[in-house]
Amino acid sequence: MSTPIDDPLARERSHLSASRSALRAMREGVEALDISDVTANWVNAEALAHQVEERIKALADLSGTPLFFGRLDYLHAPGAEEAEGAEGERFYIGRRHVHDHDGDPMVIDWRAPVSQPFYRASKKDPMDIALRRRFGYTGGDLTAYEDEHLSDPAEAARTSKLLQQEIERPRVGPMRDIVATIQPEQDEIVRSGLSGTVCVQGGPGTGKTAVGLHRVAYLLYAHRERLARTGTLVIGPNRSFLHYIEQVLPALGELAVQQATVDDLVAHIEIKGTDDATAAVVKGDARLARVLRRALYSHVTMPTEPVVVVRGSRRWRVPAYELVELVRELLDRDIRYGAAREALPQRIAHAVLVQMERSGEAPDDRVQDAVARNSAVKAAVKAVWPAVDPAKLVLRLLSDAEFLAVHAEGILDEDEQKAILWAKPARSVKSAKWSAADAVLIDEATDLIQRTHSLGHVVLDEAQDLSPMQYRAVGRRCTTGSATVLGDLAQGTTPWATRSWQEALAHLGKQDALVEELTAGFRVPTDVITYASRLLPHIAPGLTPVVSIRENPGHFEIRPVSGGKDVVEACRESLRHEGSTGLIAADARVPELAEALTEAGIPYLGPGEETTEDTRLTLVPASLAKGLEYDYVVLDDPRAVVDGEPDERTGLRRLYVALTRAVSGLTVTHTAPLPDQLA
Repeated sequence: MSTPIDDPLARERSHLSASRSALRAMREGVEALDISDVTANWVNAEALAHQVEERIKALADLSGTPLFFGRLDYLHAPGAEEAEGAEGERFYIGRRHVHDHDGDPMVIDWRAPVSQPFYRASKKDPMDIALRRRFGYTGGDLTAYEDEHLSDPAEAARTSKLLQQEIERPRVGPMRDIVATIQPEQDEIVRSGLSGTVCVQGGPGTGKTAVGLHRVAYLLYAHRERLARTGTLVIGPNRSFLHYIEQVLPALGELAVQQATVDDLVAHIEIKGTDDATAAVVKGDARLARVLRRALYSHVTMPTEPVVVVRGSRRWRVPAYELVELVRELLDRDIRYGAAREALPQRIAHAVLVQMERSGEAPDDRVQDAVARNSAVKAAVKAVWPAVDPAKLVLRLLSDAEFLAVHAEGILDEDEQKAILWAKPARSVKSAKWSAADAVLIDEATDLIQRTHSLGHVVLDEAQDLSPMQYRAVGRRCTTGSATVLGDLAQGTTPWATRSWQEALAHLGKQDALVEELTAGFRVPTDVITYASRLLPHIAPGLTPVVSIRENPGHFEIRPVSGGKDVVEACRESLRHEGSTGLIAADARVPELAEALTEAGIPYLGPGEETTEDTRLTLVPASLAKGLEYDYVVLDDPRAVVDGEPDERTGLRRLYVALTRAVSGLTVTHTAPLPDQLA
């Protein structure tokens, strides 16, 4: 049956159906490829088969995910604005490129240059766009559309209802992409170049995490070949957070991005112990890098004996003073300890070859390699520049007070040295009760010995909680690449939390990074963010408060309660609404609330577990709430959240995080009086 010409919605549905058919044909075309005889060996065959498999996955038509979400009608053909009578073109904007059997585009990837006006065009700067159309969906069905005639001066600018609905759509399950709702200031960050590092300071609900993930997707589109060689990595604060965001990039067709925590990056040893706050702060201080360097190079000693190499009937002698010159030259070059150690036998061998040539011989490279492997040369190198195990080096520093004192002199004071020394020295690397901060020290020592592999681009989320030494660990992973650093200074909840982005970027090795600030709130309702912002003068003076652009003010209530049963009742009320509910509480309160929920027969999940239509409540310890979001939040006893931290400022920052996890409504329940800062 033909589509009525005067029914725009029917025509758009028809295009959606045709686009899905075209995507299915693209996928079937890849599945039908015969690659059995196109490679020279089995290694290449395996690599090609993997590429084909990844391409098939990338072409999946995800159920419930709109194939396109917008349309652009250009006034002129792109690139032909000056051509007289150039006819405008129409492009459908979606998550990936789709073409028909002739190769003509049916859906344009949102990252393509021609798609950019969908995010940036305005009445002031229409960017040659006559009409921008947004589509509304229910599940995977196209149910509405909304037009903006950007080139029509008679049409007043207005807020997009579909855009607001998409922003406020209930959250069930993991984090979703925001390709349909990216705002101009976000798009500018997303499309910034690969060569530069960008730091995004963004308050709760400003979309900084989504911006970082979409920036990765954009860079993979614009620089795919380069990043395929060098690699990309997303670093999050914990496994729960990574699980929450893990579906965003695959939904955009990007499957090759690795995800990890900082602890994963430095997992050289098994973590068995913890540090108190004082020890952790000292171990996380960048000054420890200098201590480690001193301790490592203390193993290098100046030669006092010559090296005598016997080859056949001849003896070749390299005097001690010449060996000293070779060692000093390597030290002055400031190359990695391990690289210098590997270079030293070749330098000694070269000195021998010079003597051979002077005596009339004509040695070649094979002779030099043989001399470098000579037992006398090996013995000299072992004595002068011994191999050092990074874990054993850190073990000695933390166990041997005298060794630490020598190498920390003028860097750490006596109290700081005592803070990091183990009360009971470990016997071996395996038996030591290593902490997370110790693992970072071992990673630093490992890099001093052998250079860490650098990736093309790294995204670092919730960066405000990293110590200077952790920043250095991340920076080593992108020394020749770039980074996207995401965070909020007001949400720093560790004793070593970042004081300024300039300081953090210096430790990262990206001093020239561009710092951008996002202040428009898309997620947190007006009443909720206004209430939470009362804490800002006490936790991050000088930061610009987030201003919510949400038209729906959201539900907000402060409710005195008498106990756990009242908190459970507040959860029950929230669950009557569509979407997810998070019950956030001080860590020490979680067992009691878990028991109350169980007694009430309300099923619940832990952070990082995926919500379903049947189980929409998550019980969240306040320490794990960062980065997560729920349609409705019940916050239990703010005073307990504050008191659960080692100091008041950290406690208030933890409370700020907990208060700003809600998308549609927040109920604050309390038995104890609220903190004075919320008055």
